[in-house]
Amino acid sequence: MNQPTPGGAVTSPGGQRRRALTKRLLLLPEISGIVLLVLVTVGFAIVAPAFLSMRSVVNILNIMPELGLVALGTTILIIAGEFDLSVGSVFALVPMVMLWLVNLGVPPAAAMALSLMVGMAIGAANGYITLHFAIPSFITTLGMLFIARSLAVILSNLAPPAFPPGMPVDFLVARIDRVQVSVIWLLVICAIAAVILHRTKIGNWIYATGGAQQAARDMGINTRAVKLSCFAACSLLAGFAGMIQTFRMQAPMASAGDGIELQAIAGAVIGGTALTGGVGSVLGALLGTILLRVIDTGMTMSRVDANWFQLAIGVLTVLSVVVNVVIRGRAARMRA
Repeated sequence: MNQPTPGGAVTSPGGQRRRALTKRLLLLPEISGIVLLVLVTVGFAIVAPAFLSMRSVVNILNIMPELGLVALGTTILIIAGEFDLSVGSVFALVPMVMLWLVNLGVPPAAAMALSLMVGMAIGAANGYITLHFAIPSFITTLGMLFIARSLAVILSNLAPPAFPPGMPVDFLVARIDRVQVSVIWLLVICAIAAVILHRTKIGNWIYATGGAQQAARDMGINTRAVKLSCFAACSLLAGFAGMIQTFRMQAPMASAGDGIELQAIAGAVIGGTALTGGVGSVLGALLGTILLRVIDTGMTMSRVDANWFQLAIGVLTVLSVVVNVVIRGRAARMRA
């Protein structure tokens, strides 16, 4: 039976279902990233037809994991209501610590575990200082950015240490039919993060802490522990991403990861993560990462000067926020 709308018009059940589906789609935080990804992909496919070839798709996949892991950790931390600008320096420091330990005679597996623990410790330190002294995380992690980068340079003795022979690189960067194993690592870690964020109480605590911290406290959530854990997880993922890049290039660099923290924030925002906290998703982090890598690859194949890449990131970051605001406004009007 048809039902009248608030304006007096009659809407069929099918029309009501389509309207309800449209509202749900418009309310998705990832909707702007999806729209922009489609538009950018179509644009590059027109300019450079080879862009949609299997070779191009494989290349995009293989350069995704490093930025994807950093963007994932950044997204989780922003959902919890905090920022970390030091992830780029941790990206360089963790593999440098790993190789320094290996060159001292520590077994590679133990060196990898210890260096990742160093990354987690840096994140925990960021969280402790931020929360204990009520300092904005922007300031705390900005200071840690310089500290960690300086330590990476010191460990490298102003020259990259030799990559030790016999390092077990295959488990991170071996290829399976042209696709790197690191892509599988990224997808597995994203799947685990998605389950935690969207299917467990811990995920609810993270969203509540970032979206309404006082209300979360009133509900008995230990918001301090939640944020501290997110800081540690963010740095852990950044260190792991740096390890992947070092294994892939087999050449540690103290300058590795320079600027990746801003790309990670841009990827999170493009994927629909709200900088005010409480809104975001693992899918959004992946979409933002894919879009940035699509732009990078598309500009190369279109023979566009690489200096335009940062401009493109800036435009897309602002545009994604604007698109989200417009789309959510339309969804609110439809709901009314």
